[in-house]
Amino acid sequence: MRRAEKRGSILVVVMITLLFTAAALVTFLDKASNDLLVEAHVTVANRLRIDAYSSLEVTLGVLQDFYAADSGLHSASEGWGDPLTWAGWAPPDGTRVDVAFEDESGKLPLMHANFNTLGNMFQTWGLNQADAQHLADVLLSWMQQTYVPTTGIQPDYEQSATPYDPPLRPIRSYSELAAIDYAKEVLFDKDGLPNALWWRFHDDISLFNYPKPNINGANGDVLAAIGQFTGDQQQNISNYMSGTGDYTVNTPVGKQWFNNSSSVLGVVGGSGTPQNFQYTIAALRVRITVHEGSSVFHLAAVVAPQGGARVIQTTATDVRTNGSNGTSGETTTSNGLNSSTTQSNSTATSSQTAAASTQQANLQYPFTVLEILENDQILAAPPASASPST
Repeated sequence: MRRAEKRGSILVVVMITLLFTAAALVTFLDKASNDLLVEAHVTVANRLRIDAYSSLEVTLGVLQDFYAADSGLHSASEGWGDPLTWAGWAPPDGTRVDVAFEDESGKLPLMHANFNTLGNMFQTWGLNQADAQHLADVLLSWMQQTYVPTTGIQPDYEQSATPYDPPLRPIRSYSELAAIDYAKEVLFDKDGLPNALWWRFHDDISLFNYPKPNINGANGDVLAAIGQFTGDQQQNISNYMSGTGDYTVNTPVGKQWFNNSSSVLGVVGGSGTPQNFQYTIAALRVRITVHEGSSVFHLAAVVAPQGGARVIQTTATDVRTNGSNGTSGETTTSNGLNSSTTQSNSTATSSQTAAASTQQANLQYPFTVLEILENDQILAAPPASASPST
């Protein structure tokens, strides 16, 4: 009987040992599997990243050709909307690359906006005159040392739960709006998340430095606020640029663009202020998406031609010392793709590393890289159905 009990005990010990061994093995295999998956994702991402930057270089090469031929870039209607096909470049088999453009300089440059212009812009959003002027006042008071609020309302940030001073320099990122008195009430919801008006601000107003919007890339809000164009005039502008309606054209791309204020007046008539616009692109956002099976890599770069937009780098100390309304301390470099403009605070360190990786190529395109973002660094608007109400 004792021998049988001993055998039973030994079997129990062996079974428990096997159980723990099996559990440890399963845990090890699970961890190893996760590590392998992570390593595989990193390997794929690195490979797609190379394809993305290769596509960017090809795209900039095509833009250079059109820039040289047309003395500047006006609109994708010139024919550079599909640069990879134009260049005859294709990614490796099994990979697809999509390239899209956004004319960043079609927006109102906040740095050069005055009280009346901002008030007009905010009224196009549906704000009443008093609220529009109030919002314009708090923004300009935040950015400029010598600004005197037109509405007589002076924000007092020292009375906040955590006292702070306005920086008195141009806004560097859209998230900074959450710190500005009254703007945070208008542009954010009760949970502190960007609402529909915040996204409208993002789509209508640029934080880069260039003198005037490019009319060829301006949306309806910018046309109304800056150009004082009516709805009918805006429709005529749209028809002209798309080559439809009374402005149908028989060109390879079937579209047109404006070259000067006279061409605008010929479409809109005698009213409006086309002199408030420029006619070439000062800052172009290039969006590149690389697909390989279920893997996707996103790259977004803002580039500026020679003499185009710049990134503003200022500090509160510079502005307070020099009293230059937000222009002191500005630093840029413009040696082409291999020497990007000093990046704003919104650009992550990894983006700077990404820009630095292009230095070895030493490609002297006539463009300055103002910003490079990758994957989740790229701001993506929520679906229209999910947009917070205003």
